[in-house]
Amino acid sequence: MKTSPFYKNINKKIQCTLCERRCKLSNGEQGTCKVRFNKNGKLYTLTYGRLSAIESRPIEIKPFYHYWPGSTSLTIATYSCNFSCPWCQNYHLSRSLPKGAPYTPPGAIVKKALINHDEGLCLSFQEPTLLTEYAIDLFKIGRKHRLYACYVSNGYMTIEALKALIDAGLTGLNIDIKGGKDVYKEYCGGINVYKIWRNVKKALEEGVHVEIVNLVVTGVNENDIDWVIKNHLKFAGEDTPLHFTRYYPRYKFTSPATRIEILEEAVKKAQREGIKYVYIGNVPGHRFEHTYCPECGKLLIRRFSYKILDYGIEDSKCPECGQKIKIYGRYISRDVL
Repeated sequence: MKTSPFYKNINKKIQCTLCERRCKLSNGEQGTCKVRFNKNGKLYTLTYGRLSAIESRPIEIKPFYHYWPGSTSLTIATYSCNFSCPWCQNYHLSRSLPKGAPYTPPGAIVKKALINHDEGLCLSFQEPTLLTEYAIDLFKIGRKHRLYACYVSNGYMTIEALKALIDAGLTGLNIDIKGGKDVYKEYCGGINVYKIWRNVKKALEEGVHVEIVNLVVTGVNENDIDWVIKNHLKFAGEDTPLHFTRYYPRYKFTSPATRIEILEEAVKKAQREGIKYVYIGNVPGHRFEHTYCPECGKLLIRRFSYKILDYGIEDSKCPECGQKIKIYGRYISRDVL
């Protein structure tokens, strides 16, 4: 157990201020996530350093397509989640608790990243907000060794938590938008999706690189694509990459995989509305895995799944027409084939 600074006192209870659920807890009571609880008027976390995964992975697999392209990050995860999505792709972690998990100090993760020749650190797989106190300590150490730091998140952290992460060194944030208001209400546990869009805007204002993912779930959120595009333009802007990702049956959901035609039409709609970088995910070999110049249409980055096959951006510009291309960090060239 470790105390958390993300709480405040309210009468005889404490209120967790890590995520926007802002659970109010009596003594001995757990939050919705089941890994934070009130003990004698202090908030404790059960996840600090209790890791469920440690793995070096390509940054494109997150997906980040415009953030340190070609690089690898040492990716870690903990347990549990503050959402209840019944199609969760990593439910074996998000629906588990850290009982008996050994402790791994932050310095050991940084050391492993350096040994692996990773360029950065990433928190992913399950919801990294629940590992925020650890991430803050980890990112501070990693920054001393020039390792980038990023999150793959549902985006429901509080502004206080987001600011603390940015101060510690967070420079990349991938946020999964589940769909419209009704989807969050019915499937995710009564979440206010506009708090997530608020965090998107705040992160961008603070200089963080952001990419948005919309997992298009059959029978759930296909009709929310226009809404996602509209809010992406409003809160993230035309330069922020948007990924429409194919769902496959998982956990409690048996609906068939997303029809590729729906994803293709989503990409075309987003492009017509002015979003410059729009992708299809989880369909290896699709032409919308690639990055094209938004001005002249030249193929700039050719991918197959998470592998970069050709990289044609020169000095952050299209070599054909000179259009500036949004890329955070430098391209890391590797023999990936």
